[in-house]
Amino acid sequence: MEERYYTIGMAGHIDHGKTTLTKALTNVETDRLKEEKERGISIELGYAPLNLEMGVAISIVDVPGHERFVRQMIAGVAGIDLVVLVVAADEGIMPQTEEHLEILQFLGVEHCIVAISKIDRVDEIMLELVMDDVKERLSETIFRDAPYVALDSLSGIGIDELKQTILTKLKAIDFRDAYGSFRLPIDQVFSVQGQGTVVRGTVYEGVVQKSSQLRLLPEGISVKARQIQVHHEERQQARAGQRTAINLGGMDQTAVKRGDVLVDSEHFLVTDTIDIALQVIGRKFAPLKQRTAVRLHVGTSEVMGKIVFFDRNELTQTPNEVLCQIRLEEKIVVRRGDRFVLRRPSPVETIGGGWVIQPNGGKYRFGDETIEMLRHHQQGTPKDLVVDALSKYLLLDEKSLMQHTSLNENTLAEILEQGVESDSWLEIPRQGYSLTKTFIKIKDELLDRLQQYHEDFSMRMGMSKAELIQSVSTSYPKPLLEFSLNLLVEQNELKRFEQFVALPLFNPHLPQKWRVRMEQVISSLEQDAFQAKKWQDYFLGTPLPKMEIAELTAHLIGSNQVYRLREDTLIHHTAFDDALNQLRHQTDTCFDLKQAKEVLDLSRKYMIPFLELLDELHYTKRSEDQRYWTEDKR
Repeated sequence: MEERYYTIGMAGHIDHGKTTLTKALTNVETDRLKEEKERGISIELGYAPLNLEMGVAISIVDVPGHERFVRQMIAGVAGIDLVVLVVAADEGIMPQTEEHLEILQFLGVEHCIVAISKIDRVDEIMLELVMDDVKERLSETIFRDAPYVALDSLSGIGIDELKQTILTKLKAIDFRDAYGSFRLPIDQVFSVQGQGTVVRGTVYEGVVQKSSQLRLLPEGISVKARQIQVHHEERQQARAGQRTAINLGGMDQTAVKRGDVLVDSEHFLVTDTIDIALQVIGRKFAPLKQRTAVRLHVGTSEVMGKIVFFDRNELTQTPNEVLCQIRLEEKIVVRRGDRFVLRRPSPVETIGGGWVIQPNGGKYRFGDETIEMLRHHQQGTPKDLVVDALSKYLLLDEKSLMQHTSLNENTLAEILEQGVESDSWLEIPRQGYSLTKTFIKIKDELLDRLQQYHEDFSMRMGMSKAELIQSVSTSYPKPLLEFSLNLLVEQNELKRFEQFVALPLFNPHLPQKWRVRMEQVISSLEQDAFQAKKWQDYFLGTPLPKMEIAELTAHLIGSNQVYRLREDTLIHHTAFDDALNQLRHQTDTCFDLKQAKEVLDLSRKYMIPFLELLDELHYTKRSEDQRYWTEDKR
């Protein structure tokens, strides 16, 4: 049978017996610091294994109850599967009990057992009153149906009942699937002499193997898991739901801190701007103004930032969820769906909590449009998340899609395959994916630009591919433009000739505005044959602009309607063809200048440039005084 791993937390007011209860359950003293033992209170997180049944491995996290150590409490309960809420029978609900309750709900903890401790100090009537009080307080929370166990940790009364209740409760909870990329938010860092730096935490996702190569985020430092322990026992691996300690070989302790995250892939996003769904506490608090400094607790990290609202300038007590954003002073590692707690730094108080909608938020305008966009992201299906990411970034590979959507490999692969089959997006070899609607938009822009280009430069063969891509490169990634252009050629939406691109039905032609004038020039050149004037002389007295003359020249030469005889002289192709045919038919395999002159009867002014033109066009090949007809031009 597959072993199941769970982590449960002890929460409640200071001195209500959490640590004593943990020892009664596990026989482990979790207060290990000298100051903790002297003062009789928990300051740091304590951990202990709870062995109840074969195949069920349980870790207990004992969190501090004093209000000064709420930050440690938040780090401890992040990622737990079940909470044991400890309430002393002689005191009942206290301020830290209330705050812990709020924090637990904000962090998404859904399963609770209420342990009424120290029952030896009260009579049955008082015990019943305390239970009724707790039940009333929990009646409007997610823990309204939590089971209750009355106990005394020192005498052992109720401990076996609590163990059985824990086991029954855990068996009804879906244990965490270890599939996916490994993630361990670090809540403790210490050094072991002779072994180096060790980090502890609860494995949120995946599995880590001994000797695995890992990355420490947000710094991005490569590390190695030299040794793995689970409650002081060396293991080959640790998996989701387990408390684990990992020895990081060669790592200086000062380079690691609580809140850092160990991962085994590049699928995790480092960010300093997150879009959130915030639920505030159910009691009044001092209004939180726009861009007020706040302290964000997510995973085991604690980071300062500013809260940004898009539908209000001040936050007061409200039963409604508030969609907003936190802009942080430091980079953190989060995924969509991660739970958080928000606290005011001064005066210190919990404001609320909720979950991360978008781990990589942008800068948005104030108003309803942004709220609707955030609500769409909040309610989105996995496919919607992919569409949103591709809409924002246009082209993303699988690694980037996992970062921006927080989907695991299996889910993402399935969605991507479905999307390609349904033509929702296109797979671009070695580059990633892009929405089909993005391709259509690119297509429209490319075709519009080409249409305009043909109108502006009707005599050109087309627009160079590089120029066309450059014209829209500020709006789209170049690999996406390259792919789109090639696909349009395959679909016969475009045609390509060498480096030029054109619309399928386009052929170079004279512009309507100057057609008559240009045809007159061309006709005059044709009539002059080998008595052609300087090319510029043909435009004397015409209203043709210099730009149009340059375009006409390039068009005529590019389409072989004329040939450049000399730098300032062109001849019409009919004159060239006539001379070529005469010379070809009235000479043998080779000829010299004298023979050519006898055939064509041209002056030296035109004869020599014409023969050099034949050489240039590879009709002939010169060897000293002789010219030989080339085989491919005969």
